[in-house]
Amino acid sequence: MKKVFLIIAGNISLSLGVAGIFLPVLPTTPFLLLSAACFLRSSDKLYYWLTHHRIFGNYIQGYVKYKAISLRAKVISITALWLVIGSTIIFFISSLWIRILLILIAVGVTFYLVSIKTLTQKMIEDLKKDKEKEIKSSQVLS
Repeated sequence: MKKVFLIIAGNISLSLGVAGIFLPVLPTTPFLLLSAACFLRSSDKLYYWLTHHRIFGNYIQGYVKYKAISLRAKVISITALWLVIGSTIIFFISSLWIRILLILIAVGVTFYLVSIKTLTQKMIEDLKKDKEKEIKSSQVLS
């Protein structure tokens, strides 16, 4: 029963993480990390799939190993955040208090994203080497 609950929680968390890619106020990283933790405790197959996924795999492994994200991820996240918040404030929100609140949220999220370490080229190369080692060791075991 616990295994089923963790798989369901992992899938819900993964869905929220994917939604966070498109909804800047919804955080992506914590949901992806929660998915990885749920899958680690419930399904080797799902954990392997997530951590080796062509989009999410490097993101998760970089954050887990170095507590860092790529510069590209930072730029895209901050740009999308301000585009969505800005357009919402301009076109949809008339209340001054809500506008101020949205700006404060955007500033807070921006500071948080900037404060996270940025993956260096060496870190990226180390992640690639780790992945190559893992592939070689799995081929030897086959």
